[in-house]
Amino acid sequence: MVYLKDEGSEFEAPIDFVWKYIFGGEAHDGAHKTTRNSKIKKVSDITIDYASERYLRGKWAPDRMRITMVPPISVTTEWLNGVLAGSKFVYVYKPQGERTRIDVYGEFTSPTLTPEEVEAAAREFLDSEFRDDAPVVKAEYSKAKAARP
Repeated sequence: MVYLKDEGSEFEAPIDFVWKYIFGGEAHDGAHKTTRNSKIKKVSDITIDYASERYLRGKWAPDRMRITMVPPISVTTEWLNGVLAGSKFVYVYKPQGERTRIDVYGEFTSPTLTPEEVEAAAREFLDSEFRDDAPVVKAEYSKAKAARP
């Protein structure tokens, strides 16, 4: 098991806009180039079961996550199946005016990877998630601001 923290990333939009994006379903899901064929099953008002094929470590493979959203504070994820099965992590959101800070804390593990490979895969995952979301959040927020009277 590898403990990781990734602190200080920022979306260029206020927290209320970021949460609208996160809950946007298809728009948010479509931003991620490392997932395909996703299926979302509502477990409760704040929890979903998210199954997809994920591109990680150079190949596509099925995976499944349980994701709990507690706006505007956090998103907690438990990786149920896939290369990082057993991993648990939380995204913590902090409003900073026209920006939103995102810090991630978690314990990552794998049934098949060494600790060094787990760390590399977890960082690859976190980097790709932010890299996919950040420009979409920025562009959508810019459009929304421009449309205001």
